[in-house]
Amino acid sequence: MSWVANVMISADHADAATVEALSYWLRDEAPRREQPGAVGVGSLRLITGPAALWGGAKRPECAVWAGALNHADLAALRSRVAAAPWQEPNAVQLLVMDQEESFFRLWMIREGSLAQYAPLAPSEEDVDFYRER
Repeated sequence: MSWVANVMISADHADAATVEALSYWLRDEAPRREQPGAVGVGSLRLITGPAALWGGAKRPECAVWAGALNHADLAALRSRVAAAPWQEPNAVQLLVMDQEESFFRLWMIREGSLAQYAPLAPSEEDVDFYRER
């Protein structure tokens, strides 16, 4: 059984090596949620490279990495992102949509701390969150 978290990181091009190091950590060392001692949850891949095709006539002019992480300990991921040696920390955006969530949560580094910028309400747990359910 899996528990997938969709994760994207947008960062300055100068921080590509930092994101790659984060990806290696995710693949080889990141702890799994509710599985003490188990490590490795997936990796990140650049989705805005030269071959990326999005809608419109232009190519993306940003650097975004994405991954579908399995059983990721998201608190550990946030701690790792917060502690990483970013060249341009104010440009870092971490977007996370965990299993059974319906929208991405946005985290950004401000004044040296990782803070959530997505509204916490309404939540998917609220009775009237979904219109048709």
